[in-house]
Amino acid sequence: MGLARTAFVVVLASAASVGAAESASPQTAAPGAPAAAQAPPAFVDPATVRPKARAEDVRSIEAIIAAVYDVISGPAGPRDWNRFRSLLLPECRLTPVSHPADAQAVYRTLDAETYIQRAEPAFAKQGFFETGVANRVEEFGSIAHVFSTYESRREQDGAPFARGINSFQLVKLGDRWWVASIMWDTERPDVPIPGKYLGR
Repeated sequence: MGLARTAFVVVLASAASVGAAESASPQTAAPGAPAAAQAPPAFVDPATVRPKARAEDVRSIEAIIAAVYDVISGPAGPRDWNRFRSLLLPECRLTPVSHPADAQAVYRTLDAETYIQRAEPAFAKQGFFETGVANRVEEFGSIAHVFSTYESRREQDGAPFARGINSFQLVKLGDRWWVASIMWDTERPDVPIPGKYLGR
């Protein structure tokens, strides 16, 4: 019995060693099999990689929406792009929807730096002022969604040349809000802005 038990233990130990070696070696997926899921990247506090925000810009939902409008608005000339960056998560995406004649709607998704590259030459040549007309806010926990109706002007007191809706996604981290994404579409003759988004 003792010899048999010793042999049995040796066999078990050998099997365990083989199993450990197999589990440690890279596994080759069968052809056509889905790739193993990758772990998401570790969270990085955006405050450590973005310019410091003005406290008054980010203390509330209304404040950060107003700050976005303010920082892109002004007469022809430069904008404070570090202030702009301080409002947006590093992963923030900005997505304008446009409507070519006789074609379906199209969209472009931009990160903050691409938006800056596209907007800066236009702002350098011509004034641009965008103001919020009404905000429809939905909030739960640390997240919020805002349908913000806007008007765009070439001069601060001029007539609007465009109206539309900015759809903001926001997240609150600590004691401040961040913009996670903005998608926008413009009003057109066949698509007027409903009264409920005009504060009526």
